[in-house]
Amino acid sequence: MQLPFTIDQFFGVFRDYNTALWPAQIVLLALAVVAVILVVFPRRWSGVVVSAILAFFWGWLGFAYHLAFFTSINPLAYGFAAISIIGALIFFWQGVMRKRLHFYLGLNVRTAIGVVLLVYTFAVYPLWSGIVGHGYPELPTFGLPCPTTIYTIGLLALLVRPYPRSIWVVPLLWSIIGSQAAFLLGVPPDLGLLVAGVIGVVLMIRAKAVTSV
Repeated sequence: MQLPFTIDQFFGVFRDYNTALWPAQIVLLALAVVAVILVVFPRRWSGVVVSAILAFFWGWLGFAYHLAFFTSINPLAYGFAAISIIGALIFFWQGVMRKRLHFYLGLNVRTAIGVVLLVYTFAVYPLWSGIVGHGYPELPTFGLPCPTTIYTIGLLALLVRPYPRSIWVVPLLWSIIGSQAAFLLGVPPDLGLLVAGVIGVVLMIRAKAVTSV
């Protein structure tokens, strides 16, 4: 498969993004931690807030990364932006407006899977990226496609059933798109997207879904 950009251009976009938007990465990371805290120590309104944070992340991904930066080297980024924004709207509709998303940290396999994916996002992914030579500012920081996708699937693994299957569509689609970087661009940490995607498909199929509209 022939890409419309080079590896240097690909990581150059990360560098430009991280340099131009600093310290937004700190805010995004803080929001991600807040969402996890609300899952570990749930409140009556936790599901709505966590859903709002996920909606914000996917909206940020569409506007602040794909449209503002990635379009400079890849015309497909306009489509990627649209997909991300659709994901944001789904999370906002299902989790904030309809209040259908509730998260719970229990003693079960789903929780174990979710925790592993979250640990991978926060610790393993950035460490592995640095080891293979993509440290900051070329590091795909939180809020960029791959870490955000793995994080999202990790949180969705902690959902209380039933819930609408529509929330899985965009994260799973991006797990397929984004994992190509592991093979075509030599980004081994993105192999985590494949694992997260397979897990997500299984969880989506096994979910006792409510009506998704």
